Amino acid sequence: MATGLEFTKSPETGLEFNGPSPKAMGGLDGASRTSRELASWAPAIISPDQQIIPNKELIDARAYDRVINDGYVMGADTMHRDNIVGAQFMLNSRPNWRALGLDETWAEEFQTEIETKFSLWANSPNNWPDASRRNDLTELVRLAVGCFFSAGEVLMTAEWIRQAARPYSTAVQMVDVARLSNPNGGSDTATLRGGVERNMYGEPIAYHLRYSHPSEAYPDLPNYRWKRVAARKPWGRLQVIHIFEQMRPDQTRGVAAMVSVLKQMRMTQRFQDIVLQNAVVNATYAATIESELPPEAVYSQLGEGGTTEWAANFLSQIAAYSGGSKNLHIDGVKIPHLYPGTKMKLQPAGQPGGVGSDFEQSLLRHIAAALGLSYEQFSRDYTQTNYSSARASMNETHKAMTAKKKLVADRTATAVFQLWFEEAWNKGHFESLPRNAPDFYDGLNREAYMQCAWIGASRGQIDELKETEAAILRINNGLSTYEKEAARLGEDFRELFAQRAREKKMMDDLGIAPVTAASAAAPAGEKKTYPSDDDGQKKPNTDEDNDNV
Repeated sequence: MATGLEFTKSPETGLEFNGPSPKAMGGLDGASRTSRELASWAPAIISPDQQIIPNKELIDARAYDRVINDGYVMGADTMHRDNIVGAQFMLNSRPNWRALGLDETWAEEFQTEIETKFSLWANSPNNWPDASRRNDLTELVRLAVGCFFSAGEVLMTAEWIRQAARPYSTAVQMVDVARLSNPNGGSDTATLRGGVERNMYGEPIAYHLRYSHPSEAYPDLPNYRWKRVAARKPWGRLQVIHIFEQMRPDQTRGVAAMVSVLKQMRMTQRFQDIVLQNAVVNATYAATIESELPPEAVYSQLGEGGTTEWAANFLSQIAAYSGGSKNLHIDGVKIPHLYPGTKMKLQPAGQPGGVGSDFEQSLLRHIAAALGLSYEQFSRDYTQTNYSSARASMNETHKAMTAKKKLVADRTATAVFQLWFEEAWNKGHFESLPRNAPDFYDGLNREAYMQCAWIGASRGQIDELKETEAAILRINNGLSTYEKEAARLGEDFRELFAQRAREKKMMDDLGIAPVTAASAAAPAGEKKTYPSDDDGQKKPNTDEDNDNV
């Protein structure tokens, strides 16, 4: 009879019970309830909203505290903004002319018109895209990436501002995620969770936004009032842009990646504080004066009385003697004489206590892994990095940054672009549209007209010559295009080609010979050098290599 229990036979005690057999537990070591390592590990089996929403306020506050007060984390935040968005976030319009039943010639003309007019509005120094008139589009996207880094979600509302000075009424308002909550602090329900009102499928249909931040208690500010904002207008126009990455199905609110390493971040700061305090203590010395005479001899020479009186008499005589010596100092001055029978001894007031840099590096590697960065980039420590490892770490970081660009930066910018495009369409501002253009609101035409990509930060190059040659090879062998390679450098290939054509025409008009590969070649007998992948030493190329260049 199979019982699912495991016994062993002992000649002395007979059968001994060893607990449930692995088969009774499903054969999974990780599901064991009897092993010493896993017996006390019983995490709660709860939904993602039950796990995140009750702790959302606390984990966000701790994450913001780390960004503000931890230099490493602040650097990681800035690195995300710089590596994803960069200094200029540019639209690359790609209307789907096939789906619209139009031709490619029209698409080229239409996308040029879209990019020109949108860029004027989005990058204006008047900051038209921002309802608060503080940020242009690039700065709004950088802010969105920063919010996602700290809180794990981005929240914006679409506004319609009627002002004579505005070329378009469309604008967006960035909202602190702490304002998204249930009215009057009510409990979550099946249809209202963390301030998000959902339908039976889990689709957000409305958002409940507090009029002010929970910590603000100004007399003229309605702190305890909420506003219900529909997710979309009846015809589909976005009203609330809520961006976060789901880790589990049925998740309503986002959580930052840094939450998993908040403990390590805290430990790292405390470790650094302790090391600094230890360094200060180690730089401090305690000066003691010791006597060579035995205590009995000292006491007998000092006269009768108790121990306290003897010590007081002895110390008073040392003080009187030392006070008469003008050169009895410690800071850099030699002490010529001491009281007879005494000597001075300097003792360090503290010891390192076993702390060192290896422990800090292990913490930083743990944090860097959670944030999607390499250790070298997170810590800014490249002392033990060669070319190959630098390339490998850059590639891994680039993958993480590309994914976050698609999730956060592109979606944020696309939402702003779509809001602007709809208003510009209804105002009839597109002159390149043919008379028989398909209706904007019919079927998927809206998506076809507004299909686009975004050009963000340059990927960066470690060895510009090698990587440029690789890009040329990819283009020549049909594995890439000028559009993709220019985007890797943060450039728009159309603007690049247009500028090259202007420069060529000007050079021809002025009789300037263009720079060619032959004119830029090294002088005869001089060998080009490249950094080695392995030992970091410069090695000359062969003649064959120079010919290939």
